[in-house]
Amino acid sequence: MRLLIVVFTVVLSCIYSECGAGIKLFGGNSNPELTQAVADCLETEVSKAVVSKFNDGEVRIQILDNVRNCDVFIMQSTCISEGATVNDNLIELYLMIRAMKRSSAKTVTALIPYFGYARQDRKTTSRVPISASDVAMLLEVAGADHVMAVDLHCGQIQGFFHKTPVDNLFASTIFVPYVARLGLYDPVIVSPDAGGVERAKNFIEGLQSLGVPSKMAIIVKQRAEAGVVESMNLVGKVRGSDVVIVDDICDTAGTLVLAAKELKDQGARRVFACITHPLLSGPACMRIEGSCLEELVVTDTIPQRGYLPANIKRLSVAPLIANAILRITKGESVSDLFKYN
Repeated sequence: MRLLIVVFTVVLSCIYSECGAGIKLFGGNSNPELTQAVADCLETEVSKAVVSKFNDGEVRIQILDNVRNCDVFIMQSTCISEGATVNDNLIELYLMIRAMKRSSAKTVTALIPYFGYARQDRKTTSRVPISASDVAMLLEVAGADHVMAVDLHCGQIQGFFHKTPVDNLFASTIFVPYVARLGLYDPVIVSPDAGGVERAKNFIEGLQSLGVPSKMAIIVKQRAEAGVVESMNLVGKVRGSDVVIVDDICDTAGTLVLAAKELKDQGARRVFACITHPLLSGPACMRIEGSCLEELVVTDTIPQRGYLPANIKRLSVAPLIANAILRITKGESVSDLFKYN
């Protein structure tokens, strides 16, 4: 009997070892560069899968590696990417989760650096969906055991998942040390709207922990319609100071460029911006290049498409995501990642 137990233990150890210590990292087509960067940080390889399309455009998924009893992590930003729409990438993620569940994966974690459909998080007019909630429902139905995102557009999205735990990783842990080394004069951290005050507050606390005291200002916007700003008013003082606009999304960059101009008109010395998700749609790059922004610092949650102006600086979230994966698999606290050094 004792011999059987020993043999069984050895067999289990071999299976666990074959499964790469029980961890498998897969990636969809939305951001393969980031997937590879995370794999490099983990000193592992991206697991093999076919993620393509049939001739009629339907998504084709085939998992080539054994995932039975493994902790599976699927990296997929739900953004537009080369040759794919937001919806293509969302369906890729959904079908990959389903394929993993049917392949007897132990757990399936959806790594969604950029969580799309997040900007419609409540009903602001009649007969519209709450898209962020509906996407959360879709992922739960797919069977995701855990979701991890970077800088969700709003905190309540975590509450849209009723069964699946959600970890929201803060890109400020990457931005703050970079900004602290810029040697800013009398820095002011600016929130571009009232909803971003908490993000700006956390940024200030991070700088403070690194010995860089700073103040806060807020831009109050009046919108004529979605995506169109009618007027801006600054609450706070920026005259003679270097300022940093902190936000989560830059789409067409119209609001960002107007905010930078308003700050300059109010006497700001230099204007920087730290924005996590660079959608950079339409004329965004052209607007940023011709703006008064000294530097726009972004991350790689969304893949680079085409030309980037010289005043855009990209930092990688790969180390942050890799550390979060290690902590999850070891049962350690993820919140400890949000400390500055």
